[in-house]
Amino acid sequence: MIRLLLASLVALFLAVPASADRIKDLGGFQGIRSNQLTGYGVVVGLPGTGDDNLEYTVQSLKAVTSRFGFQLPPGANPGMKNAAVVMITADLPPFAKPGQRLDITVASMGKAKSLRGGSLILTPLLGADGQIYAMAQGNLAVGGLGAEGADGSKIVVNVPSTGRIPEGATVERAVATGFDTAPTLTFNLARADFTTAQNVAGVINRTLGAGSAQAIDAVSVAVRAPEGANVRSTLMSTIENLDVVSAEPSARVIVNARTGTVVISSAVRVGPAAVTHGKLTVRIDENQRISQPAPLSGGQTAVEQRSNVSVEEEKKPMFLFAPGPKLADVVNAVNAIGASPADLVAILEALKEAGSLKAELIVL
Repeated sequence: MIRLLLASLVALFLAVPASADRIKDLGGFQGIRSNQLTGYGVVVGLPGTGDDNLEYTVQSLKAVTSRFGFQLPPGANPGMKNAAVVMITADLPPFAKPGQRLDITVASMGKAKSLRGGSLILTPLLGADGQIYAMAQGNLAVGGLGAEGADGSKIVVNVPSTGRIPEGATVERAVATGFDTAPTLTFNLARADFTTAQNVAGVINRTLGAGSAQAIDAVSVAVRAPEGANVRSTLMSTIENLDVVSAEPSARVIVNARTGTVVISSAVRVGPAAVTHGKLTVRIDENQRISQPAPLSGGQTAVEQRSNVSVEEEKKPMFLFAPGPKLADVVNAVNAIGASPADLVAILEALKEAGSLKAELIVL
């Protein structure tokens, strides 16, 4: 398996030449992003699987009924098995306008066993600034299932205490992005790299004219643009579809210690080093033999313990890395000794400690 994986990686890296990427696939313009919304509400209509008289559930129900001018009597403590307090979350996409619909996720905060069959009461969704940006309401779609017997036995499939309401919220307020009035447009790379930032600025300057863009740092590229949403929208569309050659990523070896997966980037180099890797096996066999004395000898029957201890060492040849071998050389050398994923990790760690591995070793 490890040989097939490493061979596939080598073929991929060696067969695919460096190609251009669209600028839109490398990052995004500053301010053009989604915003997180949250809300606190009550789900009603549950078939006895609610919070069962939790104090904050009672308080929430009183708050809901007070909207309609109905006040519960002082000291009232109604049964709440048919209701549950929930948190509502949603993502408000950029440029969302009032009247558009959002998908929302509803999750129980208390001891509700299941939200299946419940309906969310009208709930405001707030942004980080405390302002209301959407209103949520609707019937929940719950993928989980739970059942409980009279003797206490129960079964739960997936997570019945969480559900979704497709298009369950209506946008009430748009978020100003400021892209049409900002002094410049700023394009941010998803991964910091000075070379890629310079390449992006160069492509924009060749398309729009010298001095149109400049790389501020390893992430941001500032683009001069006239004011006006229409003009800037056209300009941003043009920039996003330009092709640019990305810089070769840094040399990294990624090791997942839990699964044994090892990924080696094409930029990995190994300095001069001699490596040998063997396998030592110690085997202990325990046997019992019955000792039976001759008749009339006066001896007693006894159990005799016999142990056989052996040591086996698998001989592996030492291999030598010449100066500056590439990924293919590393893979061929490791395959030559038949290293398992665990053995490969041990070899890479030893090479890193010896200073021969010219890459960042990352253990997940």
